[in-house]
Amino acid sequence: MKILITTDLFRSTINGVVTSVLNLERELARQGHEVRILTVSDTGKAYQEENVWYLRSVPSGIYPGVRIPVPGDGSYRRELTEWMPDIVHSQCEFCTFSYGKRIAEDTGAVFIHTCHTLYEQYTKYVPMGKYLGPAAVAAYMRWRLRPVDRIITPTKKVERTFLSYGVEKKTAIIPTGIQLKEFSAPIPGDMLSEIRKECKIEPDVRIVLSLGRLGFEKRVDELLRSWKEADISGQEAILLIVGGGPAEDSLRRLAGELGLEKQVYFYGMAEPKMVPAFYRMADLFVCASTSETQGLTYVEALASGLPLVCRRDPCLTGVLDHGENGYSYRGREEFSSYVKEILRDGQKRERMSIHSRELAKAFGTEAFGQAVNRLYNSSIRESLPAEPGTHAFGDRKFI
Repeated sequence: MKILITTDLFRSTINGVVTSVLNLERELARQGHEVRILTVSDTGKAYQEENVWYLRSVPSGIYPGVRIPVPGDGSYRRELTEWMPDIVHSQCEFCTFSYGKRIAEDTGAVFIHTCHTLYEQYTKYVPMGKYLGPAAVAAYMRWRLRPVDRIITPTKKVERTFLSYGVEKKTAIIPTGIQLKEFSAPIPGDMLSEIRKECKIEPDVRIVLSLGRLGFEKRVDELLRSWKEADISGQEAILLIVGGGPAEDSLRRLAGELGLEKQVYFYGMAEPKMVPAFYRMADLFVCASTSETQGLTYVEALASGLPLVCRRDPCLTGVLDHGENGYSYRGREEFSSYVKEILRDGQKRERMSIHSRELAKAFGTEAFGQAVNRLYNSSIRESLPAEPGTHAFGDRKFI
């Protein structure tokens, strides 16, 4: 099968969408499919590298690191149309979506889209965004997704949201998988000790980890205020915040205003190869976000054997088993109580660690790839004409 994946974000960005695309590409190739990717260049020039086609682009000026293709750069669209994909699988609703739509129309390919993001949480980044509410987002999504044949959502939470928008398309819930082995493989001891030394964290001090992009919608400011209220000394535990983003400067200032210089450490962006080490050195994973569609960092924490304390949210279904591998909290008082309980009870922490690893098994990339492959095949069967034995894509016939 020929599969074209379109995405506005790729290897130069570290987030859940990129992780999902890379894992999907790897699993589809392992199954024997021919996969090509159309994405946006981060150099301002159009070029091809192996199976990836990069569109010439300019900075968007809307969100840090996001670029948009230059209008009129259609040479790659023609080339990929002539390749005649069977499936066009879009991963973003904006720039490359339009290229995917045209290629699907021109070739008769089945057009599938994965909804990774709930955009109500991001309107603050858009000019005049404060005037945009759920109704405007819903109207845009109904219009944008009209040409799509099938929609994939990573969780029931996302499916419910898009149904509430009035998007009348068949949906399939397929959790995004991760490379579980990356988070269970041995970590060199010197790497862990070097990170502790760099962060000025003594060997006997426990680590509570927050890892992910520092966007305003991630509510890391709530974590800082909750940590202040928990009143945990820097000799007992450190809140280690790993990641970068548009909210980073304001969060650093807030930590200073709260007097948390000795209880919180901002590491900044980490190289992808170092991420498993941060999980491995931690004792507990925390998150205050309610903007997650699935939250791959949750799954990475599970695979690393970490207990979780996370803001209560529907996307935690199947990830956080309250009281078994952590707790979902509703306010600062609960956050403080749960964090202290796990940090100070070694036996409970160990039981929760074991349970997290068990839950992680459902989120491997192999299961993810198989589920998407089944959806591709069922979608192609549904597109077959009434006559048995033929498969029509535009002017093509497959037997």
